[in-house]
Amino acid sequence: MRWMGLSIAALAAVTALAGCNKSASPPAGGSAASASGPTSPLLTDDQMKAAQASLPAPYNAADLSNGESKFALCSTCHTLVAGGPNMTGPNLHGIFGRKAASLAGFSYSDALKAAGWTWDAAHIDTWITDPKVAVPGTKMTFAGLKDPKDRTDVIAYLMVQTGYQP
Repeated sequence: MRWMGLSIAALAAVTALAGCNKSASPPAGGSAASASGPTSPLLTDDQMKAAQASLPAPYNAADLSNGESKFALCSTCHTLVAGGPNMTGPNLHGIFGRKAASLAGFSYSDALKAAGWTWDAAHIDTWITDPKVAVPGTKMTFAGLKDPKDRTDVIAYLMVQTGYQP
């Protein structure tokens, strides 16, 4: 049965990597796990519930498990921990309240630099619906999340895991 678990895990990894158009091969000298950053929650379930309780509606009632599950597509390109590395995409810790394309050490597209907005729930919702429509010319290859509930759940998960302060 162990081979079956590995096959499912491999399928999940390939599917997630396809979300940001990255190669399924680990980087030289590294492993697939280190390439995608942490795979477990950054906070415990109790810490996540406590943090979620302080969020504005509708995020305070979102499904964090679904948000975490959907964010798996994003985790192949983005990290969430404070001081985490930039990968194909920038580290997202502290994203709420940060001016778009302003994280030092990441090379953003000229289109995102020109967007002129500050990341909040509404901009993130628009962005993750379809980045190429939100900012034509962006380098981000993610196809987007079409389901509004999935986007709400991902945004709530991001709020909880990236240090959002109401």
